[in-house]
Amino acid sequence: MGLRRIVVALVLFGISFGYVEAAVVVYLRAIYDPLRQRLHPDRPTGELFPLILVEELQAAGPENLRRLATELGREAATMLVLAAAALAVARNPREWLAAFVVVFGVWDIFFYMFLKLLMDWPASLLTWDLLFLIPVPWAAPVLAPVVASITMIAGGVVVLWREHGGRPVAPRGIHWAALVAAGAILVASFTWDYRDLLAGGMPNPFPWWLFASGEAAGVGALVHALRQDRR
Repeated sequence: MGLRRIVVALVLFGISFGYVEAAVVVYLRAIYDPLRQRLHPDRPTGELFPLILVEELQAAGPENLRRLATELGREAATMLVLAAAALAVARNPREWLAAFVVVFGVWDIFFYMFLKLLMDWPASLLTWDLLFLIPVPWAAPVLAPVVASITMIAGGVVVLWREHGGRPVAPRGIHWAALVAAGAILVASFTWDYRDLLAGGMPNPFPWWLFASGEAAGVGALVHALRQDRR
């Protein structure tokens, strides 16, 4: 497949799957918002924090724990679906990784766009969101995952363009190490406050310095690999 066809396919898949994800959240909010309002009547409608604790879910009925297990499985399945979509258009591991970050980024951005359309949420890019639950809660202002997604889309498209132009990027070990470290730093920024969240607390100020460090490390590693290939 040509590069244009691959990118269009990934974008269309990401947009469509973003709507599916947003629709699931609409259903989950309909189920759990009444419980959250009973537990925290002082919190505005639509506010996700403090989280509903496992003990509170169990006290509200055993079916809630089954729903939690179902949600954890759905999150894992979502990543597998995105990885499978990338695999379908890739010819080698580099293209697979590039396609994965592109479709992931598109999915994430349009997820928020459709949430805004369907339920007028988030109120702003600084609204806090619960991103993932595996293996611990990830939380951040919406702006952080959106910025990360834009970065992933740009980097993935550049790598795919180079691959299909006959000038593949050939990262060295140091580049891969930097990219892995960048990903770990970003995850750390999203999970920085998980202990407080699991204890029923409100999110503390987001560690933007840590997030920016991860972004800089990832972008720097890719740019260095591209410059090295040009030389």
